[in-house]
Amino acid sequence: MKTSPARQTPSVTLAMPQPKPDRSPPMETAPSHSEITLLAVTGMSPAILTETLWALANPPDNTEPVLPHRIIAVTTTEGRARLEQLFQPSPQLGGVTPWDALRTALAAHGHDLAGRLRFGLTGDDIRVITAADPATGRTRELPDIRDRADNEAAADFLLEQVRAIVENPDTQLIASIAGGRKTMSALLYACLTLVGRETDRLTHVLVSEPFETLRDFWFPAQPGGPLPLPTRSVGSVGSVRSVSSPSHDPASAVVDLADVPFVPLRNLFERELARKPGTFRRLIEDCRQNLIQRAAELLRLTVETARPEIEVNGTRVRLAPLEHLLFLFLARRAKHGEPAFHAYKDALDALNTFREQLLAQPRNHNDWRHADSLKNPWQEDHEIAKAVSGIRDKLKHAGPDAALLAQCLPRKGCCALSVVPSLIHIK
Repeated sequence: MKTSPARQTPSVTLAMPQPKPDRSPPMETAPSHSEITLLAVTGMSPAILTETLWALANPPDNTEPVLPHRIIAVTTTEGRARLEQLFQPSPQLGGVTPWDALRTALAAHGHDLAGRLRFGLTGDDIRVITAADPATGRTRELPDIRDRADNEAAADFLLEQVRAIVENPDTQLIASIAGGRKTMSALLYACLTLVGRETDRLTHVLVSEPFETLRDFWFPAQPGGPLPLPTRSVGSVGSVRSVSSPSHDPASAVVDLADVPFVPLRNLFERELARKPGTFRRLIEDCRQNLIQRAAELLRLTVETARPEIEVNGTRVRLAPLEHLLFLFLARRAKHGEPAFHAYKDALDALNTFREQLLAQPRNHNDWRHADSLKNPWQEDHEIAKAVSGIRDKLKHAGPDAALLAQCLPRKGCCALSVVPSLIHIK
């Protein structure tokens, strides 16, 4: 791609990416022949695309300009209607469409557009998030992202889009989180963290005031001259008059493109990412289980029987009697390799049997087992949940070493202590 060394560009600043931490295996490098794909979530502001592309093509001095080969927009039906404005003639731009105006301006600044900026109104370019109706099984396009079901559908949809790009070693991904609902941006960030590569980028674009709120602003070098602010009305009731606002030259706009740091976790979860989980939630759960297993392998756990206290990697944590009874019960089961209960309620009978055996053992007057809270058997699963919550809070407040154990406590669908048996010591 050629650029004219003498060209003059409007003020455009770019926040440089933060250094990424060293990882093993070594950092991937993008092949020089990689096809660059810009994947952007968009909403009510289609200018997000033109602003991002302008900033990529006009970075600060000594930084290589970037012109994506293709653009993919992920949006809703309302967002798709807004994106159509990119291909509609604009009176402000002299009857030229914003997309054509952008391409013309980039070419005038010396950029070679051959094979670049492929985008249009097809379903391959603008991909509307879909969801299946559980009652009828029919798939529908979402007009907006409002509730939990919409968010889950958006997460699954975005994960599919990102994976399809990153699985091609000859493609580099630039993901933009500047548009759409905040949840869409957060979900795209999560997808990059889960399956993105070191060679991929995550960006956000900001435009200086007042241009970010001007409907007819698309990029700094656009044709058509100054943009007027919307006319405002002033005066008291019965004497309202319109007041013209000052105009602003698009050439004075400042477009800031920031690279958002992210940690690509694909190197940590190769097994989970090698097989394709059906949903975003399933992938998150698989990775969470992997983290729990890794945390469990770093633990050295000692559980006291003479007092309600545990020691995690040298950090002592004192528990309430009821919490300690539950923890001791779970620790013994984990030590002996007994299976997890699928639900808290399934553990009640075994827990009460353990309680009776523990209380039947000889004890002195000051023994923790004399506590009033231990006099009655466990009745409801929410009692276990409350005790687990209390243990988790104490571990988190005890410091980072103890907090590692919090990830190994019982959770929904698995009532067990997920610690390697050989690392549990019961005194």
